[in-house]
Amino acid sequence: MQRRFVSIWFSQLLADWQIIRRPELSDLPFVFAAPDHGRMMITAVSPLAFGFGIEVGMRAADAKAICPGLEVLDDKPGRPRNLLRGLGEWCIRYSPIVAIDEFGMDALLLDVSGCTHLWGGERGYLKEIFSRLKSKGYTVRLGIADTPGAAWAVSHYGKITPLIPAGEQVEALLNLPPDALRLDEQTLAKLRKLGFYQIKSFIGMPRSVLRRRFGEDFLLRLAQAIGTENEVLVPLQVPVAFSERLACLEPIKTKVGIEIAINKLLESLCKRMQSEGKGLRTGVLTGYRIDGKMVQVTIGTSGATHNASHLFKLFQLKVDQIRPALGIELFVLDAPKVDDVEVPQEEMWTSTPGLDDKSVIRLLDRVAGKVGFQVIHRYLPATKYWPERSVLRAVSVTEKPQASWRIDKPRPTELLKTPVPIEVMAIIPDHPPKFFIYKGVRHVVAKADGPERIEREWWLDQGEHRDYYQVEDELGGRYWLFRSGHYGGEQKYKWFIHGFFA
Repeated sequence: MQRRFVSIWFSQLLADWQIIRRPELSDLPFVFAAPDHGRMMITAVSPLAFGFGIEVGMRAADAKAICPGLEVLDDKPGRPRNLLRGLGEWCIRYSPIVAIDEFGMDALLLDVSGCTHLWGGERGYLKEIFSRLKSKGYTVRLGIADTPGAAWAVSHYGKITPLIPAGEQVEALLNLPPDALRLDEQTLAKLRKLGFYQIKSFIGMPRSVLRRRFGEDFLLRLAQAIGTENEVLVPLQVPVAFSERLACLEPIKTKVGIEIAINKLLESLCKRMQSEGKGLRTGVLTGYRIDGKMVQVTIGTSGATHNASHLFKLFQLKVDQIRPALGIELFVLDAPKVDDVEVPQEEMWTSTPGLDDKSVIRLLDRVAGKVGFQVIHRYLPATKYWPERSVLRAVSVTEKPQASWRIDKPRPTELLKTPVPIEVMAIIPDHPPKFFIYKGVRHVVAKADGPERIEREWWLDQGEHRDYYQVEDELGGRYWLFRSGHYGGEQKYKWFIHGFFA
């Protein structure tokens, strides 16, 4: 696939942002200024202020002398980056890879490879971005080329067309000034001093000569612009490996339309996952509305699956949570968490009961879609002696236990997370209690069995052992009690209740 990149230059980023917030400033000249060595220096200029000859880097006092009605606003460090981050997150609807241009801190760079066809081609793609940002109040210039450097150069200094055909970035750069290569001021001063006012003046010179005159960074920028060196973009959000996009010709506002979009996205996504032996564990559907906001729903599965019909039923349960408002113009389906799908061995004349039955897993997924995964739990046995440590939470429905459940000794139906102290009266040592008091209620023991001694796991912590008893009171209630430690000795023994039998 041919790599293509788009540069979006916000030529009046701070000024446009301020006018959007305060429309009354559109008819007034204003600037942003920040302190620098005790002086207020201008960092951004509005279009009206620029018409008076005020420029970035000028002292605010001098600017006020030129334009007496000038309004000076305080600038804050990092504000351009914060604005670009917000705009970049909005532009993710057009490409999953959106990066901030670190050179001038006034542009965004998009990797649009494989995205432009969703808007009818590159020309329609650029027109859509330009019109949407203009409607929001931003002044932008765009460029698209085979390299981020060439796209940046065309958006900032191009005079003819923002659309550079594939393979023609070198020709597009020839007539541009050296500033289009994103060079530092010291290097630009050397180039101007030598009379190099266009890139074509030096692009054909030997690399050794250019390296000796201007340094390695100069050669790197030139190579990145013409495409002989790769330029890595750092995206605002790490793109998901399995992701599908669906742009709509008309905004979607109905439940039926949303379901049709989900079905199309799932068909493409599941086909890709199936070809790579992967299955979805978490799915995120994002709808980008025409009012600039986005809506999002998430599903999860107990086991990895690429069954499109099953996943569609899970999304159907969440469709009512999607608020399309005036309409959704773009749908994005991401699978941020996937697992390998185990292909089961086909067997004849046998069934797969329990959790090996795929229909049971699908049923659990649908139940979880209604009540939430947080209310469905599965536990596995752990190889620990202490009762509260002998159970662990399963990561998935298909996780296999590392040990077997202990069935040689009776265990309570309900095990308390933490043993609760109780008051007990026992006749002689090692005998079960005659009665115990739990939560202020006195239970007289009618039957008892025990003790069962469980030693503390010395490699985990230190302390007394436990002697467990199964007791039944006069009302038929059955409890699991234990005494911590021996009778007598330096450390006083204590009694606890740890569980209830059915």
